[in-house]
Amino acid sequence: MTLAQGDFTTLAASYSRYREGYSPAVRDAILGLCARPVCSLDVADVGAGTGIWSRMLAARLPASLTAVEPNEAMREQGVEDSHGLRITWRAGSGEHTGLDDASADLLTMASSFHWVDFDAGLREFRRVLRPGGWFAALWNPREVEANPLLAGIEGEIRRLKPGLRRVSSGRSGITATLTARLAAEPGYGPPLYLEGSHVVRQTVEHYLGVWRSANDVQAQLGPEAFAKFLDHAREALAEHDVVETTYLTRAWAVQRLP
Repeated sequence: MTLAQGDFTTLAASYSRYREGYSPAVRDAILGLCARPVCSLDVADVGAGTGIWSRMLAARLPASLTAVEPNEAMREQGVEDSHGLRITWRAGSGEHTGLDDASADLLTMASSFHWVDFDAGLREFRRVLRPGGWFAALWNPREVEANPLLAGIEGEIRRLKPGLRRVSSGRSGITATLTARLAAEPGYGPPLYLEGSHVVRQTVEHYLGVWRSANDVQAQLGPEAFAKFLDHAREALAEHDVVETTYLTRAWAVQRLP
């Protein structure tokens, strides 16, 4: 079945099972931008997917945490995965969150801001944020340069489709110009940039599962070429029981002006 770009309906289970988290140090730095005890913060996580980042925020026990996700399958998976945590789930998008005016001290988008209309999203976030509140967009791309084997595997994608353009890798697309675009956005202060890396040890099947949750690669390669890519990766890792993958969390943050 051909996958539509941006449609995660059939990927919810893989996304939940295989996608890795973000740097805890970057999470704590983002929460620290508000310069108040975390327990006093009202937080919104928009484009929450299955709640990977939402659960990391919930672990710090903010006063409230609302996860907003437009895709029903992803949202339902997030509700299931977040059972027992203080997370309120609701339908909504980056352009139309459905959140009240001036209701959040911190609003985040983790691996999802690239799907949002930039200007409409930032207008919506300014409406939702309280004066002095912060918006943070973050991604957690693999730092493939740290492992030549994985770099070689990723190179197969370009061989299969030379013109493929990553939409959500966190190291291309929107992130190439994000600092300048945020700096030019009215109603916000100057952007801050944060990054932090962490290493994850994965089984080969888990590593392949991460690729199965990648919408933009599957949508552009198509099912036949994507299957060939997975076969190539499995063959390259045939003699390995564990894959060490370095993830680089990259975050951009801006403060809502009064």
